[in-house]
Amino acid sequence: MTTKPITARALGRATLERQLLLRRSPMKTEEAVAHLVGLQAQEVRPPYLALAARLDGFTPADLSDALAARRVARIVTMRSTIHLHTAEDCMTLRPLVQPARERELRLFRKGLDGVDLDRLTALTRPYVEQEPRTPKEIRELLLAEWPDADPQALMIAARAGLPLVQVTPRGLWRRSGGVRLTTAEHWFDVPTAPTPAPDATILRYLGAFGPASVKDFQQWAGLTRTKDAFERLRPELVTFRDEHGVELFDLPDAPRPDEDTPAPSRLLAEFDNLLLSHADRTRVIDEADRGRNWQVNTAYLTFLVDGMLAGLWTLKEPKGAKSDGAGSVLTLEPFRPLTRARREELVAEAERTAAVLEAPGPVTVDFGTVRT
Repeated sequence: MTTKPITARALGRATLERQLLLRRSPMKTEEAVAHLVGLQAQEVRPPYLALAARLDGFTPADLSDALAARRVARIVTMRSTIHLHTAEDCMTLRPLVQPARERELRLFRKGLDGVDLDRLTALTRPYVEQEPRTPKEIRELLLAEWPDADPQALMIAARAGLPLVQVTPRGLWRRSGGVRLTTAEHWFDVPTAPTPAPDATILRYLGAFGPASVKDFQQWAGLTRTKDAFERLRPELVTFRDEHGVELFDLPDAPRPDEDTPAPSRLLAEFDNLLLSHADRTRVIDEADRGRNWQVNTAYLTFLVDGMLAGLWTLKEPKGAKSDGAGSVLTLEPFRPLTRARREELVAEAERTAAVLEAPGPVTVDFGTVRT
């Protein structure tokens, strides 16, 4: 089969379509979480922002109710970071990325000198299944067994050895509590799933992020040595070459809109998967803007204009008893000047986002500085 060339702009439009960012989707919350193969959830708010940008008619209660009903949950999966997944994906994706969790432990081996990892897991499982425990409580349990070990390393080892989910009320809309953990098997009342081959996940990844290279998938998943899986799948895939000559794989029937398809402005979360899930991100981030959504250890909320990362935003809501009657302020910081039409489109999207997020009104949208 002929390998066709494809431009960065065409790649961007294809990815935006699959990320539900060219038009808002009528999908239900859990359907969208499954389609997107999870959402970044290092903090409580990002999954809500991600779905507000993508779904027609989404309300924060939709996701909050799904969390409370244990249909979705927060768990460490791809790239050693917390993601929001459906219950089914928590049980299948977590075993898939177990090799990455074990590699992570190498960074903490000095702090785990003398620690029997199998015994650590055997001690932790019944403890957190008896009732959800805080990280502090888990560390104290393990320090009693290994007093000379590094406390942080012990907690990382527990997280690596067991599929620990953050239980509610953590993650609920405007009700979030502290982190308490139990196993996915206990939370969902299902047995441990066998470790799957990566093939099915590769196909799902391409459906949500393709066309993509082997390195793109590895960047997203935090896995290595997946080239053989792509080769197994090659007969049922189509291939492209990007502007740098890199081979990209894709599903034959996946949407690939024309590169001039209009892309509306969208406000994204600070950890939106659109910006993190490719080794080469030039399909959505101009080279001149690479790294501008980060400052030291701070990740900023971002927005898209014409399908590309174009600036930062923040929403400040009134706080305290004296806030009666005070409104919220949503500030937009474009990386470069925008046309009047683009500014008006962006303001309208900002007002819609603030409304979906139930920001106390009246809401003022202005252009200013977000970075301090």
